[in-house]
Amino acid sequence: MDIISQLQEQVNTIASLAFNTFGTLQRDAPPVQLSPNYPEPPANATGVEDAANLAEQPKLLSAELVKAAKQFDALVAALPLSEGGEEAQLKRIVELQAENDAIGQELQKQLEAAEKELQQVQELFSQATNNCLNLKKPE
Repeated sequence: MDIISQLQEQVNTIASLAFNTFGTLQRDAPPVQLSPNYPEPPANATGVEDAANLAEQPKLLSAELVKAAKQFDALVAALPLSEGGEEAQLKRIVELQAENDAIGQELQKQLEAAEKELQQVQELFSQATNNCLNLKKPE
């Protein structure tokens, strides 16, 4: 897999981890009273073991998120450096565009030749089928 695909995959992983982390924090957050004018929210009826697990889960998710971010940074560091600056890059782009145009013209010529050949084959096939249909069965 090339480096750009790896970067895209890592961004997707980070997004997924962030989504799951925020969702878990929202789901497991204890109820709070928004205002003294509102009644006291009911307490969560979770056991001591569940409470310890709920306290540990955000730490694990955060660690995974940091690990994924570090992997992303390592992939970015592995990207090749551009040589020669912007002017060299622009020159390379022009060269690649010219090469692309030349290949495009060659492909267009090949396509036209293939279309002509297809038309000839279709005409020959049509003639052959007409000849077969025009033949009489032996009596």
